[in-house]
Amino acid sequence: MKLISILGCTGSIGRNVLNIVDMFPDTFAVKALAAGNNIGLLAKQIRRFEPELAVVLNEGPARELKNMLPSHANVKIMHGAEGYQAAATYPSVNMVVSSMVGSAGLEPTLCAINGGKDIALANKETLVMAGDIVMARAREKGVRILPVDSEHSAIFQCISGQRREDLDKILLTASGGPFLNRSADEFEKITPEDALNHPTWNMGQKISIDSATLMNKGLEVIEAKHLFEISHQQIEVVIHPQSIVHSMVAYKDGAVIAQLGIPDMKGAISYAMSYPERLPLNQPLPDFAGIESLTFQKPDVKKFPCLSLAFKACETGGSLPAVLNAANEIAVDGFLKKQLTFSKIPDMIARIMDMHTVVQNPSLPDIKESDQWARDQAKKILSENRN
Repeated sequence: MKLISILGCTGSIGRNVLNIVDMFPDTFAVKALAAGNNIGLLAKQIRRFEPELAVVLNEGPARELKNMLPSHANVKIMHGAEGYQAAATYPSVNMVVSSMVGSAGLEPTLCAINGGKDIALANKETLVMAGDIVMARAREKGVRILPVDSEHSAIFQCISGQRREDLDKILLTASGGPFLNRSADEFEKITPEDALNHPTWNMGQKISIDSATLMNKGLEVIEAKHLFEISHQQIEVVIHPQSIVHSMVAYKDGAVIAQLGIPDMKGAISYAMSYPERLPLNQPLPDFAGIESLTFQKPDVKKFPCLSLAFKACETGGSLPAVLNAANEIAVDGFLKKQLTFSKIPDMIARIMDMHTVVQNPSLPDIKESDQWARDQAKKILSENRN
């Protein structure tokens, strides 16, 4: 029996994790659930999975959550940073699913690693911001970091059983998002509703916008660099609109190994949760006979400059990836609130990156300071745009 804690239990990844727990009750049990302030859904999850600890962001919703549960409910309710740390380090847990959105996932994930917990990692920002620190800490603690992103899960599966010294490059696939075939001249008119309408994947708001700008793929480049300990020159992004080939690995003899499946996150999530076993999910195979073609193309970085910005941050390293991530989070939020146009998202990120004095070999306090500086700059720019 694997005992798990879920950081981000009410998001799309967290809900899928709980679906898998529901399918395999003899394999998994939930000991801790941590959410934001979606107490309605969290209360339902508590009733169904009976965790020993539940965490929300703020004190008020914590009180409301307690009132929503029956008086005999045997669950401790906590809130804030102390609560997230408790969920990440819960004593009986042997795996923490890190699926909080954005930079908020960094410190709880580090707490879980320090507590000796294996990590099923969906929060790519943890490695984008502090990849060197996180991976070094995981090695020190003997902790496994198992990727939940479908692309990184695919790479993980493609390198399994292969000699790492034979690896030539990683081919990271991207759907291209909803605007792959739209002219850049039309980007100024794109609405949040347009950008949230992804053609192949069902995701949360933040990741859907990142997919539309290709920033999500850029963040995944940085994540892959740290997760698989390779250089940015060994990572190539390939647009694959059908989302059947989840990623590929090329070897020095010219062989390419690919992992294929339908565009559904349950396969990648369950593999991280059950590794090295595979669970009988009864997922359908791709309809190979019905697929007319699988196509691949180079990304248009002029039309989608966020990808180039991410490669720049990956190559420069230091504190720049944290600045890229923070600026992007504020820009995406501004776009969703209609304070910033879609085409201005990369402009704002580039401006803040250019303003930043990079700190090489940053400490965790350096990273936090750079993150906050970038957020302050981004909010200032948004304010200027409104005035």
